[in-house]
Amino acid sequence: MTESAGAQQASRAGPSASPTLEEVARAAGVSRATASRAVNGLPYVSAKAREQVARAVEVLGYRANQVARSLATRRTGSIALVMSEPGNFVLSDPFFARVLRGIYSGLSGSQLQLVLLMTNEQDEDGFARYLCGGHVDGALVVSLHGEDPLPGLLVEAGLPVVLGGRPLARVDAPYVDVDNFNGASAAARHLIKSGRVRVATIAGPEDMAVGMDRLSGWRRGMAGAGIPTGAVEHGDFTVEGGAAAMRRLLDAHPDLDAVFAASDLMAAGAMQTLHAAGRRIPEDVAVVGFDNLDIAATMSPPLTTVRQPIEEFGRTMTWRLLAQLAGDSGLPPSIMLPTELVLRSSA
Repeated sequence: MTESAGAQQASRAGPSASPTLEEVARAAGVSRATASRAVNGLPYVSAKAREQVARAVEVLGYRANQVARSLATRRTGSIALVMSEPGNFVLSDPFFARVLRGIYSGLSGSQLQLVLLMTNEQDEDGFARYLCGGHVDGALVVSLHGEDPLPGLLVEAGLPVVLGGRPLARVDAPYVDVDNFNGASAAARHLIKSGRVRVATIAGPEDMAVGMDRLSGWRRGMAGAGIPTGAVEHGDFTVEGGAAAMRRLLDAHPDLDAVFAASDLMAAGAMQTLHAAGRRIPEDVAVVGFDNLDIAATMSPPLTTVRQPIEEFGRTMTWRLLAQLAGDSGLPPSIMLPTELVLRSSA
């Protein structure tokens, strides 16, 4: 039986209630292995065989014709959200939940599915192979550390990609960021304006642009008043990391009267340590955070913080990737979103 005859016979028979890959192969007149490679968009399938498989898929209604459309358009109907952090960190951090909320909002009406990927240090090569293997149409990559090679690998593979945050590695990929530098500078200036003269900071990770930019912004704001900027400890954007960094700061600088924490979670940890040490907030030590997470308004006292538009961050990344997939021209290589100081009782 020829391939064409097989598809015509399938058409006369009508689609089965739950067609299998074997039925697709039989209708297309090819082996099951060839049908599988064609359905999954893999190489080593002739153009003629791929066409016959696509026709059989459509006739039989295999997977509601989604596979047939994928074969015809070379699209998977999915994009990946890559969180370059361990799963337990991502799933417990409210920042990532709000980014995800923004991304889902940005995908509304697109009929694209979202695949969530989180770092697995035991299989980083498999992680890259999956993304470059034709399983998704594009990727959003968030929370990069150091000169992570992943964005470069995706660009080299021709996969459309948008980065969340300025990359430290040299890579020709668009990114969306928030104005971390000026947000942190505004926090420092506010503390100085309120009369604080021994100001410390709990900076973010040293291998992330967001940590570097917020530390640089804090230093710039301090420099305007001629206040020393040596009281620096680094944290990992967690409550525990902020608490530990605050203990180190109190040990090294017991007379400090203010602290800028580069995230609200680290600010929460710092406030726990200050309370335990008998320091009143803000009378003895003023505290400013960064993010304006929901918890900021419920802390004791409520936290003065720098608001970043987290959901808008996710929506803007998604818009930029969808525009690239649609072939739009004149797209910006980078987008910077504004920040705003939110005044509450902690500083």
